[in-house]
Amino acid sequence: MTTNSSDPSDAGINWESDEVAEHWSRNQARRDEHIGPATEMMLDLAGLQSGHRVLDVAAGTGGQTLLAARRVGPSGYVLATDLSSKMLHLAADTAQKSGLTNIETRVMDAENLDLDPDSFDAVICRTALMLFLNPSKALAGMRRAMKPGAKISAIVFSTAEKNPYQGIPLTVVRRLGGATPSMFSLADPQRLREAFRHGGFPDIAVHNGEFPTSSLLRG
Repeated sequence: MTTNSSDPSDAGINWESDEVAEHWSRNQARRDEHIGPATEMMLDLAGLQSGHRVLDVAAGTGGQTLLAARRVGPSGYVLATDLSSKMLHLAADTAQKSGLTNIETRVMDAENLDLDPDSFDAVICRTALMLFLNPSKALAGMRRAMKPGAKISAIVFSTAEKNPYQGIPLTVVRRLGGATPSMFSLADPQRLREAFRHGGFPDIAVHNGEFPTSSLLRG
């Protein structure tokens, strides 16, 4: 299962199936459009510059990966990681078709990152951190991979009340007795700060960003 899920109905889906990966890819443009402003804000907060090495955790099909790759330019590098090889295959294919040669994909569990220490100038994670079973463990792995002075920026969703696009379907599923993912597990800013603190980031800034889905940016 990939940890980059933005659809409340995605709990329990087999992310390694071709059908699911293709469905996710077909919806990439729509997903990138509705979360586009927050994604740009995430990249701004990560401080991406030409030549930077960027780690994209739980990259999925890589919409934000391509944006990061364009920002760091040909002299830069973006490593997109995800549990789903199918998703990463689609991300790599899109990168190739876009003429981007500075992207590498690697199948990897976000909570068990096997990366060289002090090797990245920035880390990004779009709409996935709140879905990890142990976000602090994942953050600790990201911290180890970051160079001194590197920045991390992530997007998580705010409360269901402030996210009708996500919250309404979840409410319906719960009323029907179905299982729901932890889409809003880090909606509380204090809980978010605690996750980062336990992951080795004692000081973070929380930014609210509004866009069509009424989601919030936390970075």
